[in-house]
Amino acid sequence: MSHFFEQLSHQQKEEVERQFEIYKNGVHEIIPAVELKGKIAQSLVEKRPLRIKLGLDPTAPDVHLGHTVVLNKLKQFQENGHIIQLIIGDFTGKIGDPTGKSAARKQLADEEVKYNAKTYFEQFSKVLNMEKVELHYNSKWLTELQLADVIQLSASITVARLLERNDFSERLATGKPISLHEFFYPLMQGYDSVVLESDVELGGTDQHFNVLMGRHLQEHFGKEKKVVVLLPLLEGLDGVDKMSKSKNNYIGVDEAPNEMYGKTMSIPDELISKYFDLVTDLPLEQKNKIKIQLQEGTLHPRDAKMSLAKTIVRIYHGEEASEKAEANFRAIFQRGSLPEDIPIVIWNGETEVPILDLLVNLGLQPSKSEARKMIQNGGVRINEMKVEDIRQQVKVADGMIIQVGKRKYIRLQKQ
Repeated sequence: MSHFFEQLSHQQKEEVERQFEIYKNGVHEIIPAVELKGKIAQSLVEKRPLRIKLGLDPTAPDVHLGHTVVLNKLKQFQENGHIIQLIIGDFTGKIGDPTGKSAARKQLADEEVKYNAKTYFEQFSKVLNMEKVELHYNSKWLTELQLADVIQLSASITVARLLERNDFSERLATGKPISLHEFFYPLMQGYDSVVLESDVELGGTDQHFNVLMGRHLQEHFGKEKKVVVLLPLLEGLDGVDKMSKSKNNYIGVDEAPNEMYGKTMSIPDELISKYFDLVTDLPLEQKNKIKIQLQEGTLHPRDAKMSLAKTIVRIYHGEEASEKAEANFRAIFQRGSLPEDIPIVIWNGETEVPILDLLVNLGLQPSKSEARKMIQNGGVRINEMKVEDIRQQVKVADGMIIQVGKRKYIRLQKQ
C-alpha cells in the first residue's frame, strides 16, 4: 500500500500520523502496524471510510468497563469518519466461542441470542453513535452456505493449525473432549470478514487466533487482507483478574453514579494510567500528561483517581451527576459525614432481630456467612457505630441508618 503514501499531500500525511497515534494508544498489538498506516492513507486517497469490524457473540448482556475497552477504540475510528461494522453472532453464538474454555460451551437458543443482542445495543449506545453503526447478523450469510461451501472453507486450514489454539491443545493434552463443531467457530467468524470486506478488526488479546483467521481467509478468497488491532484485557478492581461479573471485580456501565465513583476509587494505583487510556474519552495529550505526572510524582494517585472516577461517571451519567458523585465522595470519605440521598427501606419484620438476619433480609449481604465476615472485618455500622458482635440483637427503630462497607447505606422506616 506504499503507493498510496506517494499520492498524499503534506497535510494528508500529517493526518495519517495523527490518526495512527490515536489508534495505537493503549493497544496490545497491531498486525501489522505499517498496513494500518497504509489503510488510513488509502481511505484519504480514495475518499472512502475504512470498515472497522467487531464481532460479538451475545452471551452476556451486562456490559461493564472491561467491555468498553474495545468500544472506546471503535469510537476513535468512528470520530474520524470510519464505518463501524458490528457483527452479531446469532449463528456463531449458537456454536459458542471455545476461547479459554476447558469444555464445549452451551449452545444458545434463538430467543436468548435476540434478547442479549438487544441489551448490547442499548448499552453500546452509551459509547458509540449507534445511528452511524452498521449492524449485521451473520446468520444472513452463514445459513446460506451449502455443505460444499463449508467443505471448501474447512479445506483452507489444517487441523494442526487449529490445534495451535491454547484451549484446544490443552484439552487435547489432558484428554478432555473437543467437539467437531467447535473447530468451525473461528472459520465462521473469519468468514464474516470475507463477506463484509472489513479493513480492520478489533478484538481482545484472548481473540488473537479468531481475528487472525479472518485475515487468513480473506487472503484465501483473494480479498484485501484486513489489519488486526488487539486490545489488552482490563484488570478488575482487585488488580489481578480480568474484569468480570463472576469475579465481582467490575464496574457496570449501568451502575448508579455514586457506586461507579466509589468503585473507581478502589482500583490499585498501578492501574490508574491504564484505566485512563482504555476506558476514558480524554484527548491523548491529556492522558499522556497524567501518565507523566504520576511517574514524576507531581500528581497524587488519590487526585488522579478522583479525576478518573469523575470522568467515568460523566461519560455514562452526564456532567451534573459526576459533580454530585464527587461531592458525595468528598462528604463521606474526606469529611466523614453521611450521604444526603440514603435510600429508605420499609421494615415490616420483628422489632428486635439478630444482626446477621437483618443484613441478609435487607439484601445488604448475600448470606449469613458473608455478613459474619463483614462484621468481623469492621465493615458494618448502625447509626455510625461499628458493630463488633456477630450475635448482636438489633432493636429496629425509625430512621436507623445501616452502613455496610464503604458505599452501602440504607435508612430504615418501620411500617
